[in-house]
Amino acid sequence: MVKRAKRAKRATATVALTGYQPQIVPILESYFSLKEHGTDIRTEFIAGVTTFLTMVYVVFVNPVILGKAGMDQGAVFVATCIAAAVSTFVMAFYAKYPIALAPGMGINAFFAFTVVLTYKYTWQQALAAVFCSGALFFLISVFRIRQYVIDSIPHNLKLAVSAGVGLFLGIIALEEAKVVVAQPATLVTLGDLKNPVAILMLLGFVLIAGLNYRRILGGTLIGILAVTVIGLPLGLAHYGGIVSLPPSLAPTLLQLDFSRLFEWTFVIVVFSILFVDVFDNAGTLIGVTHRTGLMKDGKLARMKEALISDSFAAMFGAVIGTSTTTSYIESAAGVAAGGRTGLTAAFVGVCSS
Repeated sequence: MVKRAKRAKRATATVALTGYQPQIVPILESYFSLKEHGTDIRTEFIAGVTTFLTMVYVVFVNPVILGKAGMDQGAVFVATCIAAAVSTFVMAFYAKYPIALAPGMGINAFFAFTVVLTYKYTWQQALAAVFCSGALFFLISVFRIRQYVIDSIPHNLKLAVSAGVGLFLGIIALEEAKVVVAQPATLVTLGDLKNPVAILMLLGFVLIAGLNYRRILGGTLIGILAVTVIGLPLGLAHYGGIVSLPPSLAPTLLQLDFSRLFEWTFVIVVFSILFVDVFDNAGTLIGVTHRTGLMKDGKLARMKEALISDSFAAMFGAVIGTSTTTSYIESAAGVAAGGRTGLTAAFVGVCSS
């Protein structure tokens, strides 16, 4: 009885905090089976906010990376927010996984630096490739082909692919900060560490690493904001205001160009994006859900629904103007905070809106 009273009190406090009407609470508890998963609305709310704070940096970083491909950064900013919110809601209410989605880091660098700048695609053509990879993703998810592939991949290989994506993103960041520079003999070499940009980057890296090691809520975001504040008076960051109307989505909305659809390089690009997305998503699903009780005997419950949600996200993101939208490993922070159901993802979607 005491436990029930405490749980009811926590639920009431959460309802007051989130603005939900009391009659909504039983519906949420029933739909997401909160009691069966040993959680409640308050815990799911905290977990959702935790996940959002650990991944919100993508809203600022993704437009910068895709801007290198010539895309309008304001439109990409809006597309990033919309893609994250809508895709996460689909994951929440269809798959009921405590996993948030947003344009993937690493794969967006592949989009900008490899597909556009190296293969000389326009960003509109690259968006078409992302859409096609999402469509293939959807088909192999519906017919369970992807599930069979994921089940057959050794666990260590799944984790290795995710690590490789992170290393790829890391070398891009080091190059942008001039910590490493081009060198004919070894391809890369150490840059000038006296450069203010390099110093600020290294300071931010140490700060973010320290905050996350100490498990400070929103450590990554705090680090980004800190180096931004430091960079403003130095001219290394530019102030654009605090509150304003959102930029127009028109520059990137429905801008897909399928003119190179039948070229061999287009096929290569599509399957490259598909390969990265499949393995990255597999690593995320396994890495996040093994603590939620959704994995039994090495297999995930409702995997088909989760994969379809992820494939929808890739197609939807391409349509509104951003690189592949995928499941985020930062969702593990919310799971560590107690998130166990799709209600966690629903709260992330609300925060992203």
